[in-house]
Amino acid sequence: MPLALLIGNKGYSSWSLRAWLLLKQLGIEFEEILVPLYQADSKAKLLAFSPAGKVPALRADDILVWESLAIVEFIAERFPDLPVWPRDPAARALARSLSAEMHAGFTALRSEYPTNFRRAPGAIAAPSAAAAADIARIDAAWSDARARFGGQGPFLFGEFSAADAMFAPVVCRFSAYRLDVSPQAQDYMRAIEALPAYREWVESGRAEPWVLEKFEK
Repeated sequence: MPLALLIGNKGYSSWSLRAWLLLKQLGIEFEEILVPLYQADSKAKLLAFSPAGKVPALRADDILVWESLAIVEFIAERFPDLPVWPRDPAARALARSLSAEMHAGFTALRSEYPTNFRRAPGAIAAPSAAAAADIARIDAAWSDARARFGGQGPFLFGEFSAADAMFAPVVCRFSAYRLDVSPQAQDYMRAIEALPAYREWVESGRAEPWVLEKFEK
């Protein structure tokens, strides 16, 4: 049986994109189960799939995995021949570290600039000092990974990996709010935005009927 991936609205769900994009880019077959978030029956539908009641969640036969990084590691174990992580040990260590940093951090950026794949690009208020620090840290991390390991392709470690899936929603934030980043970061953003799977997600999100005002700025 194929994998089944529980996701939320493609217009807004950054965490859902991470798992979805990785599976798509690796060419792994899966069933997509979309539950619109912040509706009256959303929580019940999510809990019927996963006890965490959140997205994303992945079912594989009788195995259930939730949380983006746990899903990434499960995919890496289940498909060891696929390039989920870079092959080089040093690159793999950095990719895992950056992915964990993304998973746990950058709360100011998240708060001030919510992920919105439906949004027409345009600037809003300037970032706070905390959000500006988040932006600078991400920009520097991207540039460092590209400089050290990106010689064989346009992504953080050359070839697309889980680290790129983890940072894909940040590309949306930087682009949607016209945040000021380096030319190197802009080049990387263009590489992510050019992915057919990323474009498919964005177009699907824009076609959805649900508008969540809490994420509209």
